[in-house]
Amino acid sequence: MADQPGGRMPDVTMDAASLYREEIYTDRSIGSMRVLHPVTKEGAPDAARPTLYVGEAQLMTNMGPLPIVFEIDATTFGEAIARYGQAAKEGIERTMRELQELRRQSQSSLIVPGAGGGMPGGLPPGGLAGGGLKLP
Repeated sequence: MADQPGGRMPDVTMDAASLYREEIYTDRSIGSMRVLHPVTKEGAPDAARPTLYVGEAQLMTNMGPLPIVFEIDATTFGEAIARYGQAAKEGIERTMRELQELRRQSQSSLIVPGAGGGMPGGLPPGGLAGGGLKLP
């Protein structure tokens, strides 16, 4: 673990009010689903908080499998199973939009040598000194 600025180690404590017991289910075909059951700091079921359902799938790409993780809006295990497909589709669409945005950002930050005025390899602002090509 890396030291924090000033040489202090981060406060590494578990939040006793946010504990969950995790179960993993899979159909050994499409993906898996994690069921997060809220528990108290003693490990007893915590009926005051909802059970959470998180789906996981993989999208095959030319670079290999891309993990997709998505929440499933459900209140029961049966609902979560029934809604898995739609939640997976939405998770894949969200991931594709995020990848397109990352691609767009990386393309817009490219610096092309010789294209910028006053930049290394480019013309100085206003053109070449002593005649030559003048830029407005």
